Amino acid sequence: MGSRLRSRISNDQFLIINFKNPTDYLLKAIVLNRVLEDKISYTDVVLPELEADEVKIQVKAAALNHRDEWARQGLYPNLKDGVIMGSDGAGIVVEVGEKISRDWMGKEVIINPSNQWGANEKAQSREFQILGIPSNGTFAEFVQVKADRVYEIPAHLNLEEAAALPLGGLTAFRTLLVQGELQAGEKVLVTGFGGGVAQFAVQYAIALGAEVYVSSSSPEKIKAAISLGAKEGFLYTATNWPEEALEISGGFDLVVDSAMGETLNNLINVLKPGGKLVYYGATKGNPTDFNARKVYWNQLQIIGSTMGSDKNFEDMLYFVSKNEIKPIIDQVFDLEDALAAFDRMKAGKQLGKIVLKIF
Repeated sequence: MGSRLRSRISNDQFLIINFKNPTDYLLKAIVLNRVLEDKISYTDVVLPELEADEVKIQVKAAALNHRDEWARQGLYPNLKDGVIMGSDGAGIVVEVGEKISRDWMGKEVIINPSNQWGANEKAQSREFQILGIPSNGTFAEFVQVKADRVYEIPAHLNLEEAAALPLGGLTAFRTLLVQGELQAGEKVLVTGFGGGVAQFAVQYAIALGAEVYVSSSSPEKIKAAISLGAKEGFLYTATNWPEEALEISGGFDLVVDSAMGETLNNLINVLKPGGKLVYYGATKGNPTDFNARKVYWNQLQIIGSTMGSDKNFEDMLYFVSKNEIKPIIDQVFDLEDALAAFDRMKAGKQLGKIVLKIF
């Protein structure tokens, strides 16, 4: 029978961890704990014995995504207290399972957080999961993942930059290049510039030779996009921004969005006939109004997208390496200061990715 550890996570709450094997050991991590006021805790946790097809990675850096903050707010499915949070990470392989080549030992690797996509490139399987919820993630000193989830880090990236790439970089790649089929010379609008996926979408589109525009609620973020190579930006808080966008651009071949809600008809209105709207989120909820007539009359396409397949991840790494694309790093926090990192994301202050430095 295994022993148990009681790890104090507040003055009056305890996280119960089961030791299943004598090789289990303690490590520091950020876990979900909805009993606490902050909903997360920096505490000791346990990793079980390494499986035969897994590798153990000493995590050097990890990065936040909106799903981490949504989980803290209870707005994500399949939540489970005690689970180590985090989807993005990079580090060094320190142990391999018995079925895995020891050639991985000591390598710096990046983790593909997309699990069990399935054989259909068009859509994920029912078994699809993202690392971090509901399985243990990257906000920890060590993480154990299937060996087929790890790749060598692109040579032009350091560990912190590599940690910022996986989820946002993959989502942007599938949204822009796979679903959106963006081509050189086309005009694309990336909404909500400043977040992780949007910053990758802008950089990818510029690398492709597209004519890139952005929208944001922040003039500073628009200036940052223009400094990267975007042609123009629009404040979506202004009621006349669609008219301004049409006057300046002449309309867009592709719009990439994560908000939806009441913004949908504005996005439909700025598309050229035959254009596409690809959305990878709906943070503003479902639209209550929908200009269906304009969609069919202008031959528009509205397409959903999320994360990506293993092939998408491999193609994304090749594209990023070939074009030497680097994630924009907003701010770096130590692991024990993760609460401040979460609060920064909640406030929407970031420009680019928020990174946790672990070792």
